[in-house]
Amino acid sequence: METLVHDNMMEGGVAAAEDRRTIQWSSVFAGAFAAGAMSFILVGFGVAIGLGVSSASPTWRDASVALALLSGLYLIIQAIISFGVGGYIAGRTARPAPALATIEDDAERRDGLHGLTSWALAVLIGAALLAIIGAAAIDRSPMRGSSGNASSAEPLLSYELDKLFRAPRRPPADMREARAEAGRILMTSSSHSGVALDDRNYLVQQVTALTGLAAADSERRVDALIADARTAINRARRNSVIVAFSVAAAALIGASVAWAAAVAGGRHRDGEPLPNWMASSNRLHRSPRATPVP
Repeated sequence: METLVHDNMMEGGVAAAEDRRTIQWSSVFAGAFAAGAMSFILVGFGVAIGLGVSSASPTWRDASVALALLSGLYLIIQAIISFGVGGYIAGRTARPAPALATIEDDAERRDGLHGLTSWALAVLIGAALLAIIGAAAIDRSPMRGSSGNASSAEPLLSYELDKLFRAPRRPPADMREARAEAGRILMTSSSHSGVALDDRNYLVQQVTALTGLAAADSERRVDALIADARTAINRARRNSVIVAFSVAAAALIGASVAWAAAVAGGRHRDGEPLPNWMASSNRLHRSPRATPVP
């Protein structure tokens, strides 16, 4: 009898230890999907009120620094809310720790890992969707069919290229090669040395030949558009830095929020107050821990 009881206790202890280390993927997926849905809703609200860290509109490159920073701050706030909801659901829906898991830190670590895993899954799903959408947009782009004459400057400096070759008379039917070459030259305007003198003179010759303007008018147009292109490129670079920093900060802060929210969800699931490092939120707890009767 003693041997049988001892064996059962050993098997139960091993099973309990394994349960403490096991990730419950149903809870992880539930938290990740909830975080993704909440993020989609909040991003939609942000776009509706004019906040967004990026836009396909040509006017976005002229946005002020304040608008770009406010958009980045909103991205961080929506990440805190979204990952907080996802982490809480992951911790709340996870099965309680076994009876042998009486150590408070172990239970918190177990719930926190569920929240952190749901955060990681939500980030990976979001990155995969963005990659798919970006690849589809590139495949459908009209520049895809003429990649030989395309330039990376076309989406950024399309308005400057329109002004560069604007003419009262009808231009040649196919301007793709000339626009691509001019775009590559204008992209060098943001470098330390700027546009080389021979490249500038070549642009003046191209504008004169394709638009019929006088040489002096072509020079003034080229000089003005070189300055405009430098400003547009610098603004686009600034916005790209804000986008990258906002995304990275939102992801890192979201990981911490998901961990804390999962711990809170696990505590509420077990009917216990929040841990000491979350004591300021204990007033939201509705089911205080039962005090054992001596």
